[in-house]
Amino acid sequence: MKPFKALLVATLVGASAIAAAVPLKTDAARSSVSAVFKQMNVPVEAPFRSFSASIDYDAAKPAASKANVEINTASFDIGDPMYNKEVAKKEWFNSAQFPKASFVSTSIVPGSAGKLNVSGKLTLKGKTADVTFPLAVKAEGGKQVFEGQLPIKRLAFNIGEGEWKDTSMVADEVVIKFRVTAAP
Repeated sequence: MKPFKALLVATLVGASAIAAAVPLKTDAARSSVSAVFKQMNVPVEAPFRSFSASIDYDAAKPAASKANVEINTASFDIGDPMYNKEVAKKEWFNSAQFPKASFVSTSIVPGSAGKLNVSGKLTLKGKTADVTFPLAVKAEGGKQVFEGQLPIKRLAFNIGEGEWKDTSMVADEVVIKFRVTAAP
């Protein structure tokens, strides 16, 4: 009887490990991260051209899921090489000292309207803040698509120092928009 119990316990432990969150591989060609802000009251959306996302997702048990995103700050593309060079400088992203921005989830729970509420740590320019945002998850072409928007205040992360603290030129409000497509 003891060998049977040991086999049963091993099977249950193995089954629970299989039921845990599954690491997904990001489809970079179908994924995007961008920042939306107002410059002189005109909306601007600019992408980050280089980022990576590590997502372990279990649709049946979202609380077992986790996410980690790293963004290359020097890859921010405002659409002009001169401006791109400017935002990599110390006053903005300071990409030489802080080449990566990151988000690490601490909690993922079911929310309203079929969305998930994601909480975690956002680190930009050496400053870390607790953030929470809604996340939509849908199946598309055999892949999982994670979409969301995270509003932040750029000045809370010292993005725009010196004369750029003036929010009449570049608004303090920034929305980080993302769409990550991934599959097992």
